[in-house]
Amino acid sequence: MAIRQMLRRSLTSERRSASSGTDVPKGCMAVYIGESEKKRFVIPVSYLNHPSFQELLYQGEEEFGFHHPMGGLTIPCSQDLFSDVISGLSRT
Repeated sequence: MAIRQMLRRSLTSERRSASSGTDVPKGCMAVYIGESEKKRFVIPVSYLNHPSFQELLYQGEEEFGFHHPMGGLTIPCSQDLFSDVISGLSRT
C-alpha cells in the first residue's frame, strides 16, 4: 500500500513538473537519487514492480516518509548503486 501512495504523490508532482516545462515521456517517471547531491533520472514505471527497485523505494520512505523535498520520488542511495540496479532491470 505504501508504494502506491508514494507513486500517486510522485505522479501528481510529475504532472505539475510537466506543466512547468520538464518533460517526462509517457510511461516514465522522474526519481531523484543521491545521498547529498541529488541527480534526476527518468525511468520506466514498470521498474516499480521489481523487488530490487522496491527495496530502494523503502529506503526513500524510511528517510523522507511521503514528503519528498525534490517534488518527486527521492531515494537516498549512491548514484552508482542506483545505476547498477537500473542496469540489472533493463536487462530483464
